[in-house]
Amino acid sequence: AENGTINRELAALKRMFNLGIQAEKIYRKPYIPMLQENNIRKGFFEHGEFLALRKVLPGYLQPVVTFAYYTGWRRREILSLRWSQVDLPARTIRLDPGTTKSKEGRTVALEGELLEVVQGQLERRKVAEIPGQSPTLLCPYVFHRNGRPIRDFRAAWDTACKGTGLAGRLFHDFRRAAVRNMIRAGVPER
Repeated sequence: AENGTINRELAALKRMFNLGIQAEKIYRKPYIPMLQENNIRKGFFEHGEFLALRKVLPGYLQPVVTFAYYTGWRRREILSLRWSQVDLPARTIRLDPGTTKSKEGRTVALEGELLEVVQGQLERRKVAEIPGQSPTLLCPYVFHRNGRPIRDFRAAWDTACKGTGLAGRLFHDFRRAAVRNMIRAGVPER
């Protein structure tokens, strides 16, 4: 087992001892040292790699990876994005405080290809076809598959990565790539 896996199990064991002390079932706990972890992620997408991957992904995922590449948002933040969070006249999208992993809100300005992707999704929203329902039903999600929320796309992701020679890449690599690209463009890290 990797050190990270062992540490997660040791953390659970430590928690059990702490709960035992709180419930006054035990009166002391043993010292449990943690192992050093070296699981720093290093993956990035270069622009050419992003374009190659996007080209072979299914159509419903192409806007998702484009949004991820330019914004660096987490997968869950992108897939749960609703139209109520989008202000097209102001060209912004917001994540409200408390809805992100860090609990901090975030606003993104829509320009260039990012704006085009969101406008394209608006058009797809108008004609979303849900089996057994009217094709004029409007989907509340910005990114969807035939009017339904996108859930798991690991199989499509793995196939596309292998097909482009990018096997082993993570969706989270877009986050690091976006931050790196923003810093290179002169955007302050904060």
